Amino acid sequence: MTRNSKRPAAAPPRVRVPAARAAIAPTPQSWISRQLARVDWDHVRERLTQYAKLARMDRPVGALLLLWPTWWALWLAAQDFPPIGTLAIFTLGVWLMRSAGCVVNDYADRGLDPHVQRTRERPLATGAVTPREAIGVFIALITLAFLLVLLTNKLTIELSFVGAFLAVTYPFMKRYTYLPQVYLGLAFGWSIPMAFAAISGGDWAVFVKTLPLCGLLLLANVIFATIYDTEYAMVDRDDDIRMGAKSTAILFDEADLPIIGVLMISFLLTMLLATQRGHLHWPHLAGIGIAAALFVWQQWIMRRREPEACLKAFRNNNWVGLALWVGIVLSFALK
Repeated sequence: MTRNSKRPAAAPPRVRVPAARAAIAPTPQSWISRQLARVDWDHVRERLTQYAKLARMDRPVGALLLLWPTWWALWLAAQDFPPIGTLAIFTLGVWLMRSAGCVVNDYADRGLDPHVQRTRERPLATGAVTPREAIGVFIALITLAFLLVLLTNKLTIELSFVGAFLAVTYPFMKRYTYLPQVYLGLAFGWSIPMAFAAISGGDWAVFVKTLPLCGLLLLANVIFATIYDTEYAMVDRDDDIRMGAKSTAILFDEADLPIIGVLMISFLLTMLLATQRGHLHWPHLAGIGIAAALFVWQQWIMRRREPEACLKAFRNNNWVGLALWVGIVLSFALK
């Protein structure tokens, strides 16, 4: 071979290609994404809508009727604007407990509601929500409410068990007594002693000193609830009689409007006593005056006992509660 002969080109080095690895496990993000993609969101949205209807979240008047007395108590217990954290806890708690109460009420009345004109379209009555689902929704709501209470103090937590018992047992009262509206006032008003306990910081001695004012507000709320829930029961009186349910509307019979009038006067007098005990001033008296005018208007529109008018009067009590709360707030603000 001559010197100028070209040597054959060296072969390029071989690159070892690693064997195919086993399929790489998906990252947590990709696994979550795949699971979310499999969810039937239309079905989830439909179920949540039915649960919201079951809990009356589309009808806030009932929650407001529970909220105003709770706010009366918070402002009077604090003698001014309450701590923002306590205000948030009780405001959210009111909505959760009212919703839980509606769920357990519909569960108790699931055999009655389909036969009553006003309630036959409720989710449990139509079968849109099953009794098992209703129990699950109730447990979720009352658990959330209890978690909120855990942010307060021991005395408030202890009182919350009484409130939970009242809320769970109220729907069954219409089977045993003609006074379920009075029991409702106690159940709805139990947030009042809880509010005083929360503001007191759990100090039993401080809480005891507030009991006269706390008791007045609780009594006022029992009377107030009896007023508006009797008006509400007047809407269903004929159906309730036919189905064997009991209520103050049935008990009062033709004396319903005069007795409601007496209760209205009693409520206003109780709030006047709370004015003196709570060291309130003229704005709260003005609020009582507005409440009295609203009560007169309710009596007028209900004079023929037409169901639609009675329902309108019931809803009007939201403005009664608001007027009294505004009076309390302005009374402290203008000191």
